[in-house]
Amino acid sequence: MTKQERRAWSLAVASLISYGVYLVLLLVDISYVPALLWTVGGAIVANMAVDMSFGRVEKPDQRDREIGRFGDHIGQSLVVAGAVAAMVMALFEARYFWIANVIYLAFVLSAVLGSTAKIFAYRRGFHPW
Repeated sequence: MTKQERRAWSLAVASLISYGVYLVLLLVDISYVPALLWTVGGAIVANMAVDMSFGRVEKPDQRDREIGRFGDHIGQSLVVAGAVAAMVMALFEARYFWIANVIYLAFVLSAVLGSTAKIFAYRRGFHPW
């Protein structure tokens, strides 16, 4: 398993866990702003710690770079969809809570979908056009 594949796994897992914790915090009626900030910050720190624990530095080859680009392009589609949804909600003057949650969900889904695409490309093979 290459370092880039491990990064994809850690990003997907950290994103799902942090969003799950965020939802639990919302259910126990904690204010969404500190919950959102702490879970996003915690996911970033956890992902960095896992990445550093992998240790060795590998220089990505051409295949790794292409798989990385492929996964990023797939994941970014959900960021765009989330941004459009947030903009529409803002135009209809939705509450900040809903706009922030749509954006957070878009980032989480983007990370999970992009990481999943990378993992499948590593596991099942990647055939660029």
